[in-house]
Amino acid sequence: MNMYQPAPSLLLPFPPVAREPGFGVYVHWPFCAAKCPYCDFNSHVRHEPVDQERYVAAFRRELAVMAARSRGERVTSIFLGGGTPSLMRPETVAAILEAIAANWTVAPDAEITMEANPSSVEAERFRGYRAAGVNRVSLGVQALDDADLKRLGRLHDVAQALEAVELARATFPRLSFDLIYARPGQTVEAWEDELNRAIDLAADHLSLYQLTIEEGTPFFALHKAGKLPVPDGETSAALYEATQALTAARGLPAYEISNHAVPGAESRHNLTYWRYGLYAGVGPGAHGRLQGRTGRHAIATERHPETWLKMVEDWDSGIVADEPLTAVEEADELLLMGLRLAEGIDLKRWRELTGRDIDARSEADLCAHGMVERLGPDRLRATPAGMLVLDAVVADLA
Repeated sequence: MNMYQPAPSLLLPFPPVAREPGFGVYVHWPFCAAKCPYCDFNSHVRHEPVDQERYVAAFRRELAVMAARSRGERVTSIFLGGGTPSLMRPETVAAILEAIAANWTVAPDAEITMEANPSSVEAERFRGYRAAGVNRVSLGVQALDDADLKRLGRLHDVAQALEAVELARATFPRLSFDLIYARPGQTVEAWEDELNRAIDLAADHLSLYQLTIEEGTPFFALHKAGKLPVPDGETSAALYEATQALTAARGLPAYEISNHAVPGAESRHNLTYWRYGLYAGVGPGAHGRLQGRTGRHAIATERHPETWLKMVEDWDSGIVADEPLTAVEEADELLLMGLRLAEGIDLKRWRELTGRDIDARSEADLCAHGMVERLGPDRLRATPAGMLVLDAVVADLA
């Protein structure tokens, strides 16, 4: 197969959206009402009320530090993640968004996303978030089966999830929700039924993640003890392929390995990551990529919420890592992020970073095995088969 003329049968949907990465601001709210047994995110349960005013003051200080590191940037997206940001009061969200606007120029059409759990949804609270400026909500539904929701440690049931979806659609211009598949005992047929139901509910975006067993979580211990059977590799692949086929047929094709949208409704903030744009990360355990004098810097903040809070109050930020990346490290990150996308990576950017071309022998070998393909002379992407073994594809090219 000629690498510049890929067979049509291999082509993934190509979202007709601009490829400029933009500049994003990520705000991490680390608190949850309960810790899910599969979760390895930086989330924490507190049994006493969180002092939200004190955290707002700390966010303001750290935002000012990050803004000083990124002068001249225009914010195209903001993402309030966690944790469970919907545990914040609307006035807390408003204060954070006002602080961002005070430190950067925010585009008039900026996408402002907030994660929410169905168990923490209230109509008045949602209206408050909308009034504060949130224009997109991402709901952690995770399953449309009560038994599986209980097994996943979720605090909501299917009825609450459906109510939250309906309320979100009535309140915000844009809605996404998450589902986890490849759950214990799940068959392809059962997942297809659930996914069809989800697509019927979805407005324009779905995030569909395979369950992963992360070390250090309760699920890891159960799985190691043989008490949590998960689908084998063959079944997981079949579930993934069914997901791609069904979402494409229903008008929400994959634009990224786990994200599906009506063309034009892709998450702009996440595209900033995947297109290897710059972004500021604030809050406990947040990560960022900001431009330094000689190149891009990888920045991370203290993970423990109370320690982060004290650091910010004492020194204006909770930064614990600020590492300049080499050109090779930047190029590897560009590959790792960009090959997740249906649109692939811009090889001109790769050459600008590395001063060389992608290794022709590795590319030719992967192309011959149907793992990657060219879209013209300057764009490379993984095929559907390559997406199933993406880590290996990235390793070969890097």
